[in-house]
Amino acid sequence: MSGMSVNDRAFAIATFRFISVRLMEIVARWTPTTPEMEVKIVFGRHIWDFAQHADILGKRTFELRQPEQFSKRPVDAYVDLLDKMSELRSTSERLGALYDGLLPALEKRYRDYIAAADPILDEPTVVIFDRIVADLRRMRGDADAVRRERAIGMWDSSAIAGAEREIARIVA
Repeated sequence: MSGMSVNDRAFAIATFRFISVRLMEIVARWTPTTPEMEVKIVFGRHIWDFAQHADILGKRTFELRQPEQFSKRPVDAYVDLLDKMSELRSTSERLGALYDGLLPALEKRYRDYIAAADPILDEPTVVIFDRIVADLRRMRGDADAVRRERAIGMWDSSAIAGAEREIARIVA
């Protein structure tokens, strides 16, 4: 990533922003149709987290000579994966797909960017991504806690995780 141009970095960040906005929208759509109040509360907190991520990523795109709050649609396979995930109906499916399937893989994409980034030229992005990674870990812990509290069964998230891993690049 250290060999990436300013534009390349902006497009990568804008893609992560698109994903944050989309996850915010998916969880917001799930919330009214999720029966467990405790899960609704967790979803509400995480909608706010995704909105905060989208905002700070959008501000960073402006610093990299793109419009403020610029989003870039990821590759079609990633959008398709998000679309499939959004259609899940049961609470266990939703929790499993998002917190066990998608977020660990997304967290890895953030960490891979951090590991490859130039720590001087791209320090602001690294700081932002470090915060997002910490938030994603906390969010996953929140989901585990509400599953235990409400005795919500685990859902096999391997299909979501596997589909995510098969997508080599998310930036279109």
